[in-house]
Amino acid sequence: MIEVRPGGRRRIDRVLADDYARGIDRLPMSTLRSRRDEAAQEETDLSYLRRLLHARIDIVRAEQERRTSGTATSVVDQLAAILADNALGPATGSGRHQTLEPSRAGAYRRRAEALVGDADLSDVTALSDDTLNDTLASYREQERSVSQRRREVQAVVDAFNAEMARRYAQGSASVDDLLADERGTAGGTGAPDGEGGRA
Repeated sequence: MIEVRPGGRRRIDRVLADDYARGIDRLPMSTLRSRRDEAAQEETDLSYLRRLLHARIDIVRAEQERRTSGTATSVVDQLAAILADNALGPATGSGRHQTLEPSRAGAYRRRAEALVGDADLSDVTALSDDTLNDTLASYREQERSVSQRRREVQAVVDAFNAEMARRYAQGSASVDDLLADERGTAGGTGAPDGEGGRA
């Protein structure tokens, strides 16, 4: 489960803190943009972890279906299609297009692998039926948790985008201000994650 720790130093703790978007209509434009970008990066990372989990769920389900149907086709023969369905580039689901790349891809791969320590999906055919069932239940529970946090983070991103759009529409912010801010922050590295890249 992905827990949010009040006062925590991880990016998700900051983005989902009660005060992150408080007084959003009074925040400087540069702060709006910085927080929106930080939240968008967290959304990208959660989307990446979610797709890692989807791929593993599909592998386990494919093996279960193979056993039920008695087909001779191995899961290995289906891996290319499974991984293609869960392509790990920028996400485009839920009507959202993400141009950012995951910032903690390696850590999230290790997390997905560690969810079920006894389940080696490199030889899924060797796993017992009970192990497959337990593995699938664990992955699904984690996927639900990740999806919930992703929706919460998306709501934060949407709130900042809506406020920025409102200011542009009402004329209280201008494209010139945007360009000036971007020139002033060019070469910056963005907000740190606070955990050295750990998930």
